[in-house]
Amino acid sequence: MTLMRADAPIFSFNQQRSALIARAVERVMATTDDVLHILNDAAYHETRRLDGTRRPKDVDRLDTWRRLARRVGRMGRAERQSELRALTAHYVEDIAGHFDPRVYRFSTHLLPTLVTSLLSPRSLPRLIRHPQRLFSLDAVANKVVVGGDTERLRKLSKSGTLVYVPTHSSNLDSIVFGFALERSNLPPATYGAGKNLFTNPLLSFFMENLGAYRVDRRLRHQLYKDCLKAYSTVLLESGYHSLFFPGGTRSRSGCVEKKLKLGLMGTGVEAYGHTLLAARERKVFFVPSTINYLLTLEAETLIADFLAAKGKARYIIEDDESTRAGRIATFTRKLLGMSGSVVIRFGDPLDPFGHRVDEDGESIDARGRRVDTSSYVRNLDGEVCIDRERDAQYTRELASAIADGFNRHTVLFSTNLVASVCFEWLHAEADTDDLFNILRQRDCMIDRLELARRTQALRDTMRERERAGEVFLSDRIRDVDGEEIVALAMRAFGGYHTHPVLEQRGKKIALRDSKLLFYYQNRVIGHGSGFVTGAPR
Repeated sequence: MTLMRADAPIFSFNQQRSALIARAVERVMATTDDVLHILNDAAYHETRRLDGTRRPKDVDRLDTWRRLARRVGRMGRAERQSELRALTAHYVEDIAGHFDPRVYRFSTHLLPTLVTSLLSPRSLPRLIRHPQRLFSLDAVANKVVVGGDTERLRKLSKSGTLVYVPTHSSNLDSIVFGFALERSNLPPATYGAGKNLFTNPLLSFFMENLGAYRVDRRLRHQLYKDCLKAYSTVLLESGYHSLFFPGGTRSRSGCVEKKLKLGLMGTGVEAYGHTLLAARERKVFFVPSTINYLLTLEAETLIADFLAAKGKARYIIEDDESTRAGRIATFTRKLLGMSGSVVIRFGDPLDPFGHRVDEDGESIDARGRRVDTSSYVRNLDGEVCIDRERDAQYTRELASAIADGFNRHTVLFSTNLVASVCFEWLHAEADTDDLFNILRQRDCMIDRLELARRTQALRDTMRERERAGEVFLSDRIRDVDGEEIVALAMRAFGGYHTHPVLEQRGKKIALRDSKLLFYYQNRVIGHGSGFVTGAPR
């Protein structure tokens, strides 16, 4: 399948980078009314963040912010504007990424096959005999399954800007999703990535050159948020397809996200409005997508973090499995040994107002009528205008539609169904609804035949929901019996996680790791099954 290089704006990104940065800076300057407040807010938050630091660079930054805080009140209007412009230019420059077509070709053709071969040594002799396979994606094709109406998305990508909004459960998501775009002959996208991820030299090299822009989640002041939003908006209105993780961070609990961050999603309405103001209408299409893993690389760290704070998790985790080469290698070997162990599903595209979109890019309302989207950004006099309060409501409606798409395009694996049945068993044994009392259950065992029977019953229920368009099942479990589903889950769990999740003991199965059973069962709770507790993240 021919790649869409000629049609993808990102391949000329480096030539446009300076102009994009300049436009983003001007956008921030033009929309900042109270310069004194913005500078004071930035100085206050940065002084608090850096207070007590011992790193030489941060000490210098702290001194700079303290000096600004002392003198900003005495500055004249022109001096404040100059200070604001300098800070804005610094932040946007730091946010903006790069795109190197040579690195893209290497990463999408050579790297997946090399990684596959190195982590699956049995394929190495075949690679030596057939070196042309270095440039083939077939080596990992049967491990990563892509579903959804990709033909419609390819057509929409030519007439508008695609914004992929997938679920987020692993630091591998950006890599896996990029592979799915390549497999589907969809144009590559720019995407925001936590600045902490750029500390890994190898990962940083690829992210720096594949369109990733840095998001520093430590910076909480309004100016930085405005810079990030302005840069994202300029990218969209310039036709650069983008990727946002609307959950904001990885799902700690294993649940599919329900409460989404509205900030960057709101750039879709604004970008569309700006193209109308410039008399060059370009529509923006949001694509709810799900990234579904048989196993999750960082499951142990994520669920421990969720349980430790019960919904008040650390925003940035810097010491999870994705920072350890050995764990990544073990995880990758595990998935490469099992077909269909990763499934990416592209959902139905939406406009920035939450309407579904047909193959021609026309918005359709709930009654099946075509919608004039330009009317949503006009005032009573018929003039196009940017109204943050109005657009925030549109974005809330979009978020609801995206969350619904997440639920309908979730893919359930053997690990999810078996974990759901096992955790239900733990719940009954504990005879309490208190989550932590359930998790403290020890030496619980279930007869394997009973586990198989209950698992098959749950699969049958989920199969009915699949027929109703409410969820998807992995191909491996759709038509097999309960015993086979249990065997698949036992094989998947065995040999990856630090502690056994399930363990065969005669004719019974011991439920060894209640926390991980809770994590994997949480993927099912949006579909009428499983133990539900507290916040969904």
